[in-house]
Amino acid sequence: MKYAITGATGHFGQHAINTLLTKVNASDVVAIVRNISKAQELLPAEVTIRQADYTDPEQLTTALTGVDKLLFISSQPGAAVPRLQQHLNVVNAAKEAGVSFIAYTSFPHADKATSPLSADHKATEAAIEQTGIAHSFLRNNWYLENELGLILAVNAGKPFIYSAGDGKVGWALEQDYAEAAALVLTTDNPKSVYEFAGPSHTFSELGAVVSEQAAKNAHVRSVSDAEYADYLRSEDQLDDQSIATILAIQDLIRAGELSEDTNDLATVLQRPIASLGEMVKDVMKEDR
Repeated sequence: MKYAITGATGHFGQHAINTLLTKVNASDVVAIVRNISKAQELLPAEVTIRQADYTDPEQLTTALTGVDKLLFISSQPGAAVPRLQQHLNVVNAAKEAGVSFIAYTSFPHADKATSPLSADHKATEAAIEQTGIAHSFLRNNWYLENELGLILAVNAGKPFIYSAGDGKVGWALEQDYAEAAALVLTTDNPKSVYEFAGPSHTFSELGAVVSEQAAKNAHVRSVSDAEYADYLRSEDQLDDQSIATILAIQDLIRAGELSEDTNDLATVLQRPIASLGEMVKDVMKEDR
């Protein structure tokens, strides 16, 4: 049985490979990467490294030949080749290469989500289903690491500002999502859909925990999107595109799209998800 992981040199991919190596022989693990030299520096020597870019269908098909189970880590938007086209290249290559199972890192409730940020994931899930390949959609909620900017702001003595209102987020650590992905890949009878998330919390709760962990008396404040945009522009010197992305995320959180009530992540990991305070402490420690 051959197991492959795309995007293997990223943080998620490295965590997934490390977990996979505790379950299967290293000789059965294939790392799909864009940069061979980088992979040789970051990944265990026993792992097979194959080069492939999401923008190159032929290269992807060659790299996936002989692979039985694939962990397909979604790419980031904003590249010259649209993300959806990149994803379709991977899906088509997996079918052409004869891959028998795909675990795909998707978006929370992608089949029902209305946020524009979910569109590529919804279409990718549909494309995977159309191939007839057995699959698991790993609908990851939000990485706590995504809030590093807010955490660092508090460390620097700035206020904890957000515009998501009372919207809740199922934050968990990236390494937990990656570990769970690798475990699903090695499960004999996985579910077709996993809604992975930690316990849901508001930004107000997160701000209070960050303030406590940083030993700062931070001012935790919910503002309007317009006020938040002004703050990001003046204090963080962000450009309009970056601000628009941040506000889009805040809006979908305020709309409840990341509020979650699931034990899928804890069940797969076979342990409780760390508390919000423990996770914040972990993220602050990694940044030092």
